[in-house]
Amino acid sequence: MELSNINFLALFVAAIASFALGALWYSPVMFSKAWQKAVGLTDENLQKANMALIFGSSFLLIFLMDFGLAVILQGHASRDVTACSGFMYGLLIGIFFVATSYGINMIYQRKSFLLWAIDSGYQVLYLAMTGAILGAWR
Repeated sequence: MELSNINFLALFVAAIASFALGALWYSPVMFSKAWQKAVGLTDENLQKANMALIFGSSFLLIFLMDFGLAVILQGHASRDVTACSGFMYGLLIGIFFVATSYGINMIYQRKSFLLWAIDSGYQVLYLAMTGAILGAWR
């Protein structure tokens, strides 16, 4: 597997943008209360959490997922990737792999459609955004 075509600065910027999108997505401005209720967490549960561990682990996992998308983009369509095609690759991967996988898990866990929509919506949007960033920054 050839990794020399991956722009690691673009990858890092994409991971920061993905993390920032998550901060907005799961904030009171957007879906925090609906997500919190769907997951069954109280304000007290959230205050007791080790946020440094949660945020640090989240950023690492976001970076790994973004790296995987970068590998797919450079290995499959290396010269043809643009912001638009990168967006489409990310969008399709988000819809057909991530959202469906979340859906399967949520069905078995008997979680709500709302929780699936919130979590999957974030993943689909952030992968599309990451694809656009990686495609544009070649």
